[in-house]
Amino acid sequence: MTTVRNNMEKWFASLARTIYHNRLKTLFIMAALIAAIASQLPKLTIDISTEGFMHKTDQARVDYDTFRDQFGRDELIIVAIRSPEIFEGNFLEKLKNLHEDLEENIPYIEDITSLINARNTRGEKDELIVEDLLENWPKTPEEIALIRQRTLDNPLYKNLLISEDSKMTTIVIQPQVYSSAGTDIDVLEGFEDSTNRDLINSGKSDEKEYLTDKENSEVVLSVNKIAEKYEGLDFEVYIAGSSAVTHFIKQSMLKDVRRFLLLAFIAVAVLLFIMFRRVSGVVLPLLIVILSLVSTISLMAAFGVPIKLPTQILPSFILAVSVGYSVHILAMFYYDFRKSRNREEAIVYSVGHSGLAVVMTAATTAGGLFSFSTSEVAPIADLGIFAGTGVLLAMVYTIILLPALLAIVPIKTIKTKEGQSEDTTIDRFLAKIGLISIGHPYKILIISAVIVALSTVGIMKIRFSHDVLKWLPKENSSRIATEKIDKELRGSVSLEIIIDTEKENGLYDPDILNRIEKTVAYLEILEVGEVFAGKAWSLTTILKETNRALNENRPEFYTIPENKNLIAQELLLFENSGSDDMEDFTNSQFSKARLMVKVPFVNAIAYTEFLEKVNDHLQKMYPDVKITVTGMSALMFRTVTNAIASMGKSYIYALIIITILMIILIGRVRIGLLSMVPNLAPIIVTLGIMGWLQIPMNLFTMLVGNIAIGLAVDDTIHFMHNFRRYFEESGDAKSAVMETLHTTGRAMLVTSCVLSIGFFIFMFATMNNLIQFGFLTGLAIALALFANYFIASALMVIVNRPKKTGVKSKLTRNLKPETTNSRQGEIS
Repeated sequence: MTTVRNNMEKWFASLARTIYHNRLKTLFIMAALIAAIASQLPKLTIDISTEGFMHKTDQARVDYDTFRDQFGRDELIIVAIRSPEIFEGNFLEKLKNLHEDLEENIPYIEDITSLINARNTRGEKDELIVEDLLENWPKTPEEIALIRQRTLDNPLYKNLLISEDSKMTTIVIQPQVYSSAGTDIDVLEGFEDSTNRDLINSGKSDEKEYLTDKENSEVVLSVNKIAEKYEGLDFEVYIAGSSAVTHFIKQSMLKDVRRFLLLAFIAVAVLLFIMFRRVSGVVLPLLIVILSLVSTISLMAAFGVPIKLPTQILPSFILAVSVGYSVHILAMFYYDFRKSRNREEAIVYSVGHSGLAVVMTAATTAGGLFSFSTSEVAPIADLGIFAGTGVLLAMVYTIILLPALLAIVPIKTIKTKEGQSEDTTIDRFLAKIGLISIGHPYKILIISAVIVALSTVGIMKIRFSHDVLKWLPKENSSRIATEKIDKELRGSVSLEIIIDTEKENGLYDPDILNRIEKTVAYLEILEVGEVFAGKAWSLTTILKETNRALNENRPEFYTIPENKNLIAQELLLFENSGSDDMEDFTNSQFSKARLMVKVPFVNAIAYTEFLEKVNDHLQKMYPDVKITVTGMSALMFRTVTNAIASMGKSYIYALIIITILMIILIGRVRIGLLSMVPNLAPIIVTLGIMGWLQIPMNLFTMLVGNIAIGLAVDDTIHFMHNFRRYFEESGDAKSAVMETLHTTGRAMLVTSCVLSIGFFIFMFATMNNLIQFGFLTGLAIALALFANYFIASALMVIVNRPKKTGVKSKLTRNLKPETTNSRQGEIS
């Protein structure tokens, strides 16, 4: 294996020499390749929708898209207004002005509903009248009192348009299902235009793109701008709903990514300058970073993969990894160039010395990341594929492009005065670590085992979570409004149940309709923990209203007719009344019924038992029809359950892939297996800290283990690669450990600092999930460094017993200042 490794190192040295002699050709070819890839960048899009967390082939996603095509968008914007007295002339007038302002000036809306235009079904003699509640504007206290009574008497309005205490009312805005980009559709025409329905009926809906994030943001921004004009002491306005929350998350994401990159570049530039003390030592690594990042993002655009919530960490990740690879090459280049003053030989030496290790680290990091590609959560799979690809691109640019650049850029030579000590704080720090590691290997392993055991106890305390609302800061207006509406209006998102009889006019059957009524009654009292059904309604609501209106508006007739023909007649009468509300609850064949359930915007994990009870009820109640449960809350639950299952698999795949690669790359099974100890220990400790600090396991913190092990193994590879080199020379493990720490240990320290800072920067994020992710990943990388310094060193000392001769002199020589000083060139 040693011969193979030596031959590979010679090959890398030969490659570097070839690049040096063909530097201009290399730069031209690489520039053309990168330019071709970067040309795809303008195609990049953003998608932070809930359904975007699923693959398009996921059955839950297919069901949701089918639902939207048929019944419209269920992601609503809820404008809630609180006032001491809602049924008062001035308030109603202001509500009307706000309703009309929103209706006239918001783009991409399909429907808007409030008390102003709420459906009011009543009968006069033999005539069925379906009109707006405030179609005839009340002018006297008596007329207002009549409107108040009609509102309170209508079960449909409760917790939908008015709160139980009658102090809060809502304007419910339903955006369009489809994007208007590239069409001639008037985005302000609204729902009654029926354009989207025509597309569905003509079979063209597959050609339409759903409402984009950009368009959704335009809607939310317009609503906020208009609502601000009406805000007042007795007119408190709250804007909530999944569309509003999604908009804020997108804005936070874009702002945070820009800030992260700026902070990361500044931090990395400072560290690089401290390490190399040269402009080239700062500019060249950052150039490799920029090219790697642009290429990776451009490939996402080329393959039509949008930026999503988890993939927003990609820029910082690529930054940290790319810099790490460059540091190892540059450290050896500057070290040799300082001694030889020969640029060509320094390039050949640096690539020959570190090229194999860089390729090895890239292979293991990419292997760990590619394990994400099996995830059932689409953006996590995307992150695995493109982060892994980005790592490989960074490796290629480091091995090929960096030497070509080093061959042409001016290189500053740092001279050291004769007799001047080059001993630094880093040297003394690494020397102390080395002495502890080789002097007390068994104590280190015992202490490490105790820490791992305590961490294992902490792991048992970890809880799973997918509480998107809690990701937002407590003072965030969308979070405040959503929590307020959840409390006072019993829910702000929907659970959708589609009851498909699979036969034309199947909904004329009184038995089916009565079963739907029983389901509504069951759901409206169902409460499991923090999850409850605030309201449930369906086609039966329209039918009961119609039946009551046709029977002199008597309350006792607010029921389902028992005769099939009568049901058909009453539904036909309602259709002919001029209202288009029917198509929100059934299809034109009357074979499908939509049952809407209003639920709170809470932790998706909390829906586990609630959805189990709902599904059990539906199976018992409808054994003879097809039932589909979908909607925003169902998708959020599906997302987190998919994540839990797939991330467990990813951890196993990553562990197997990296272990196999380590054994192959190190060349010995026992050492390869032992090398996984300093890789796994930091992950276990980090997860233990999560449990002890009660940090939930969410879609972001789930990524910590896989990302951290992929990065931590880089240090292990460099450590083991150089340890084997020095051990083969000296035959003494203690001497080899000291030599490794004084050479590779420096680069490991700097790259780990860069990696940690790259993730600690996420602690400046707006959203709590990113703050937790950044803290944990940065901590895991720092712990991995010390695990390699102490645990890996201790294991190597124990496993590789020293020879009896020459040990003392070798070890003594490695502790002398002159040896330490000779390595200073690596950071100069």
